[in-house]
Amino acid sequence: MSLRTVRGGLLALLLPLTACVSGPAYHLPENSIAASSRAARAFVSGQEAPFSHDAPPDRWWQLYGDPQLDAYVGEALAANTDLRAADANLRRASATVLEYRARGSVQADVDASGTLTHAGGYTQASAAPQSYALGFHLSYPLDLAGGIRRGIEAANADAEAVAAARDQVRVVVAAAVTRAYLQVCTSNHTLAATRQVLAIQRATLEATRRLAAGGRGTDFDASRAGAAVNRSAAGIPRLLAERQAALFELAALMGRLPADYPREAEACPQPPELEQALPVGDGWQLLQRRPDIRAAERRLAAATAMIGAETAGLYPQITLGASSGVAGTPAHLLSADGFGASIGPVLSWHWPNRRAAKTRIAVAGANADTVLASFDGIVLQALRQTETALSACTQELEREHSLAQARMDAARAAGQAQQLYRFGRIDFLDVLSAQATLADAESALATSRAQRIDRQLDLFLSLGGGWRAHDPAQRAEPER
Repeated sequence: MSLRTVRGGLLALLLPLTACVSGPAYHLPENSIAASSRAARAFVSGQEAPFSHDAPPDRWWQLYGDPQLDAYVGEALAANTDLRAADANLRRASATVLEYRARGSVQADVDASGTLTHAGGYTQASAAPQSYALGFHLSYPLDLAGGIRRGIEAANADAEAVAAARDQVRVVVAAAVTRAYLQVCTSNHTLAATRQVLAIQRATLEATRRLAAGGRGTDFDASRAGAAVNRSAAGIPRLLAERQAALFELAALMGRLPADYPREAEACPQPPELEQALPVGDGWQLLQRRPDIRAAERRLAAATAMIGAETAGLYPQITLGASSGVAGTPAHLLSADGFGASIGPVLSWHWPNRRAAKTRIAVAGANADTVLASFDGIVLQALRQTETALSACTQELEREHSLAQARMDAARAAGQAQQLYRFGRIDFLDVLSAQATLADAESALATSRAQRIDRQLDLFLSLGGGWRAHDPAQRAEPER
């Protein structure tokens, strides 16, 4: 039997073994919370009238129907510094995948050497004074146990987890831009309401001063009216500071310097309202949509693949090798006598320390259990955040309705108090009390409106929408 026949038979025996892959094949664990049918149900707190069971749109901020807001979110998604860092992390993860894939490809090595021999002493006199060697080697790992393939699988899953983390940054940036813009609009609306109450109080102050000058009132009444005016006026600087802080925050999110904040946003008269019932979907859609859940699931896939990569260490590493080269003295270096070549399987198997290998496998398994526990925790947190946001949004909406009615009653009472005071039916203190009640009602309603908008944004954030890129101008995800 020839050497070629032996090699051919060996290859025929080994090649089918390359289909074997060590370690467990990944699938979503049946005991995970995400696999439970209870996690996929409709939300407990989502049965109220303000919500619908439709899935939230990817660009949920467009539900507000404000083109200016749409433009700000688009600019932020293209220029935000956190997103730029997330894109760089994704490129790095994609490069790591290519590195792992390269480990399973053909490797090439070139070596060269030269020897100068001086005859004398124990050196044989027949030794050539000069000799050179030049070799070229090719090797290809058969990856019989699938360790390389499991490593590639783990690297791919890690890269997908990084991509999901990038998507989570998009979610946070879109929500932060919307929150900053709506805060500007809310501050302007609150400013207008405060100035309206202030105008009423100033008119009362002027009337009180005229009455005091005509002998129908007292300086004490004028002082109390002046105190009410100053108390309301003191709230305006705080509202202006909050509005300016929101404008600076908006500029930073859009990748602008603070001095380049969007001036046109200052004129937003009031926060836009949702044009439809707030779509929230159900638990199953939430599990598919939230990027942090997807990232945790991909990390679990990577941890499972690493069990297989460590298990491959129990088996021999077989490599197909080929080499060629020339060697000899300068006179015979390029002659036929100096040329040589070989090809065949190379068995590289360091006798395994099974205890150490099994320890590494146990460590990888424990790590996978840790990642599974973290995955379950993230799923529970996502469901809890969504239920909490739904409940808070519903209750704040009810509170706003009650405060709006209270504000209407306070405004009616303040107007009636002024008329009754003119006819001498009530004391001036009653007028000031009615106006103070109106000012408090306006402030409470503005606060509730701002909190209701915040609760809506918390809900959108917990639902995890807004991470898909649809615009051609947006950076595409790097190829893996």
